[in-house]
Amino acid sequence: MDVNNPNAQERIDQLIKEINRHNYQYYMLDNPTISDYDFDQLLQQLIDLEAAYPELRRPDSPTQRVGGEVTKHFESAEHLYPMQSLGNTYSQEDLIEFDRRVRELLAVPPTYVCELKYDGVAISLIYENGVLIRAVTRGDGIRGDVVTANVRTIRTVPLQLQGDFPPLLEVRGEIIMPFSSFEQLNAEREEIGEAPFANPRNAASGSLKLQDSSEVAKRGLDFKLYFALGEQLPGSTHFDCLQKLHEWGFRKPDVMEKVTDLHEIYDFLHIWDEKRKTLPYPIDGVVIKVNDFEQQRQVGATSKSPRWAIAYKFKAERVSTKLLSVDFQVGRTGIITPVANLSPVLLAGTVVKRATLNNRDFMTEMDIREGDSLFVEKGGEIIPKIVGVDTDKRLPDAQRVPFVTHCPVCGTPLRQAEGEAGVFCPNADHCAPQIKGRLEHFIARKAMNIDSLGEGKIDMLYSNGLVKNIADLYALTYEQLLGLEKVIEDESGKTKTLSFREKTVQNILSGIEISKQVPFERVLFALGIRFVGEVTAKKLARHFETMDAVANASKEELMTVEDVGDRVADSITEYFNNTENLGILMRLRDTGLQFELDKEQNRAVSQILAGKSIVVSGVFTVPRDTIKELVEQNGGKNVSSISKNTSFVLAGEKMGPEKRKKAESLGIPIVSEEEFRAMISE
Repeated sequence: MDVNNPNAQERIDQLIKEINRHNYQYYMLDNPTISDYDFDQLLQQLIDLEAAYPELRRPDSPTQRVGGEVTKHFESAEHLYPMQSLGNTYSQEDLIEFDRRVRELLAVPPTYVCELKYDGVAISLIYENGVLIRAVTRGDGIRGDVVTANVRTIRTVPLQLQGDFPPLLEVRGEIIMPFSSFEQLNAEREEIGEAPFANPRNAASGSLKLQDSSEVAKRGLDFKLYFALGEQLPGSTHFDCLQKLHEWGFRKPDVMEKVTDLHEIYDFLHIWDEKRKTLPYPIDGVVIKVNDFEQQRQVGATSKSPRWAIAYKFKAERVSTKLLSVDFQVGRTGIITPVANLSPVLLAGTVVKRATLNNRDFMTEMDIREGDSLFVEKGGEIIPKIVGVDTDKRLPDAQRVPFVTHCPVCGTPLRQAEGEAGVFCPNADHCAPQIKGRLEHFIARKAMNIDSLGEGKIDMLYSNGLVKNIADLYALTYEQLLGLEKVIEDESGKTKTLSFREKTVQNILSGIEISKQVPFERVLFALGIRFVGEVTAKKLARHFETMDAVANASKEELMTVEDVGDRVADSITEYFNNTENLGILMRLRDTGLQFELDKEQNRAVSQILAGKSIVVSGVFTVPRDTIKELVEQNGGKNVSSISKNTSFVLAGEKMGPEKRKKAESLGIPIVSEEEFRAMISE
């Protein structure tokens, strides 16, 4: 398209209108009317036009969804109306008292609305003449942080309203992170050596405060509407108002039910206490609101909370147990993770002895002290998490648990990068846990896939001084390995001796030799460069094609690659500027590792899967990675978790039952390997 067209303004307006309509059909109505490929083509036209005519870029443009704006410091803004917090209860007695107070203040019995209480971050959205102009966090209820650039990237937040909206409108809701996005984010963080988030709420909160909005756009955040404020609200009831907001461009709440008495409220609570386990996002209770706006005004509010609404919170299984000690673990990238050693306690069917304390900020905020009794819950009934301190049991002279100032292994003074919560050991080349962590990452299945080695064998090789870096693996000899021994102790205190026998040694050396055929993009990932995960390594490899080109690329050149932002580019540059790393790379090149892209292997075969997001699950007639390569060679995109945006699940034998159940519940097609091969052979 000729971007110098004199009718650029007209075409931009037309594209914005058309793309916003498709976004509404897709995200608000779950009824897409255009393929992903065709949608991307429209968006690219708009991006090209706005690049050529930046003065014509509008704040409600769909290009704002992909982010790119960097916010060094978040300004604060005063709320148009105070953001009060709801009164919470865990008991039906409090609900009875709430209902009694409401009825005493009203001449006509109320109708209530029951909604889900989303477990995320409260947000206020301000629309002027239908355009989103400001998004503000709750803050202290009077003022909050302005996070507009980041919120614009969330697909379920309308940038431009449609219909008969008022000139000024405030919409409130919750920014949440669905479980699928949370699992994918934590998998990516662990892959690049960062500590995982403790729960989806923390992940959503942390995402909203990222400085680079393009990074926020990748986090898969969602917006859940729950309230509106303004002088010209549509309708006289909360229920009708939210229905009207749906017409203006918002997605309706997934669950919203009008009830007239406590028995109906109890039924709603009982149903959703069970059904919440099937939801794709976190909730922690139910909100009960007086429906009629005039009745809300009659009931009134305190300085902190409205009297016309209450939150009933579901009880999570929680126990109190004593903190015995805190270990400080060193990860592959040097991040220090504090872990609480607890007096063993039964929780949700299993015995809990340890739980993460996340980072230094978490320990400070919790004010964790020596000998404290800590409240422990299980997040998603799986991961034990510390949720509070039982201060009633605290000893009067208890001292705060100090966070280490030096690496607990090598003694190097710790550092904290600007804008990051994690404290890390900078002695990457000579700190044992970091060295062993990089070796374990290097041999992993998604990296060099040396399955004849493992964590235990790596520890033996390192302890015996045979490997100090990844290049040393390729210098190992039969004579060095045969008869190598290590005494280990199990949990019961019994000791046993591990020894490298002839077959073990042959398997190790064979696995190392076979790894020389691993393609370049996996070699790049295997190096363990901080923030460079499997997907980013693949994009770098396909863009630059050789290790030399990646190593010699400037920061600006690196940032032209999709998914490579400021932080990732700095990390790559730092890695290749390190003389020890360059020495290791030269040795790896000399051993025959693949340092160039196999263009024939990675060439595109077709675009038959263009615009499709595909989950691969199960066992196939060829390695799963081969199946994933076929997906990409035919224009498809591999994704790790199932969501409503998944095009289909490619299922082999022994597909995970939970994935199958989720796909069926969302109506996602399940395609066999035979059907898939027929599809791409067309």
